[in-house]
Amino acid sequence: MSSHREWTVSCRDIAGRRRDVTIFVRQGRVVLVAPPGETAVFSPLDVGRLRAALRDAVVDASVEADR
Repeated sequence: MSSHREWTVSCRDIAGRRRDVTIFVRQGRVVLVAPPGETAVFSPLDVGRLRAALRDAVVDASVEADR
């Protein structure tokens, strides 16, 4: 049984519409799902949130990979 954590970070697409980037771990790998159009524009604060979410996902991925 594995716990599935997921992180979302706010961003905007190239047209300025609000979007989210989603991060999760699957089979010991970090998966980043970008908004439709594959462009994400981050504010400086949201870049910090993205960094923190990626750091947490890497920790989870390393634990999952060791199983």
